Amino acid sequence: MINSYKTFETKRLFIRPMGEEDAEFFLELVNSPKWIKFIGDRKVQTIKDAEDYIKARMLPQLKRLGFGNNVVIRKEDGVKVGSCGLYDREGLEGIDIGYAMLPRFEKLGFAFESVSNLMRFANEEFSISKLSAITLVENDSSKNLLVKLGFTFDKMVNLPSDDADLMMYSVELEK
Repeated sequence: MINSYKTFETKRLFIRPMGEEDAEFFLELVNSPKWIKFIGDRKVQTIKDAEDYIKARMLPQLKRLGFGNNVVIRKEDGVKVGSCGLYDREGLEGIDIGYAMLPRFEKLGFAFESVSNLMRFANEEFSISKLSAITLVENDSSKNLLVKLGFTFDKMVNLPSDDADLMMYSVELEK
């Protein structure tokens, strides 16, 4: 099923939609210290929990819009290094972009490489002309990446059923 959706690649990475077959990787990612600190505890404790989360929270949007959360895979050895995706997130207008890397793959340029190409892909393949991104005030590495990608700070926001104050950034994509 996942094979029927759009994938892309960069110089060092393959990026494809996340599916149930990625449950073990997703379990590790959502339980990494920075995910818990900056994104939040998703209460995913087992591979079955991860499969259920992917089925319930990721695949419906992928089926509805043709895009969603992606696995970032290193070409040289096929290792899954992180995720990046486009989200139709409740409480935000338009499409939001998000990303996370496993700790051992941070500071290697994978987030910039995958997200910058996802931005181009969003514009070329899905005619998305504006993206937003949200992050916690204390997440300096995420804020720095967003600025490097051309995003600018817009305003503080809160998502439904979450009282965390989030910084919302946006960028207009070139045609």
